[in-house]
Amino acid sequence: GDAARPAGSVAAARRRRREGETLEPRGDAAAALAAVDEMFGDGGAAFGAAGDVVVVEEQMEGPEISLLAFCDGEACACMPPAQDHKRAWDGDRGPNTGGMGAYAPSPQISAAELATAEEMMRAAVRGLQEEGRPFVGCLYGGFMLTADGPKLLEFNARFGDPETQAVLPLLESDCFEVMRACATGRLAALPPLRWADAVAATVVVAAGGYPKKYAKGLPVAGVDEAGGLPGVRVFH
Repeated sequence: GDAARPAGSVAAARRRRREGETLEPRGDAAAALAAVDEMFGDGGAAFGAAGDVVVVEEQMEGPEISLLAFCDGEACACMPPAQDHKRAWDGDRGPNTGGMGAYAPSPQISAAELATAEEMMRAAVRGLQEEGRPFVGCLYGGFMLTADGPKLLEFNARFGDPETQAVLPLLESDCFEVMRACATGRLAALPPLRWADAVAATVVVAAGGYPKKYAKGLPVAGVDEAGGLPGVRVFH
């Protein structure tokens, strides 16, 4: 019966769990069908080509954690776990975005869960190496901390945005030396990465209407003033 079916979420293809995803209340089939109508109907223009295909997937519950790692094709050095917030509006409401802010390190993940997530990252790097496709660069892992433990949502071959703006300011090791070690296959030869005993948070300023239709080319004021505040960096 319907009660035995897992809850689902509806996402425009190629934008899953990012811009364009609609999270329906658990068991709300009407809301899920309305989301499909929006993507295929006239309102779907906001999703572009991503709305041509709709993906229905399991809706997992729990905090979401982003884990980034420096990789040299063999070794893998994970960064502190971060958490970004994707809903466009205050109070965890509104459509999903590419991220409206983030903070690191996240206390949402336990030491045991972090160890499991880090091993998933290392396993991915090992697997790519065994397949003859060694990965060199920054590996991004998106995890959901469910009641059954961490579940991997996605991998990206890049730094995450806006998590990077909260994670990298905590790095006390020379970032250039770390990246050069990745490029030359010497990451394992470096001393353990040093991270500040501190926390960092970032807030995204976006035009009204984002992530759907919004005005472009609007002026942004106060950048220099904000950048002059103690402990504040403006990425613009």
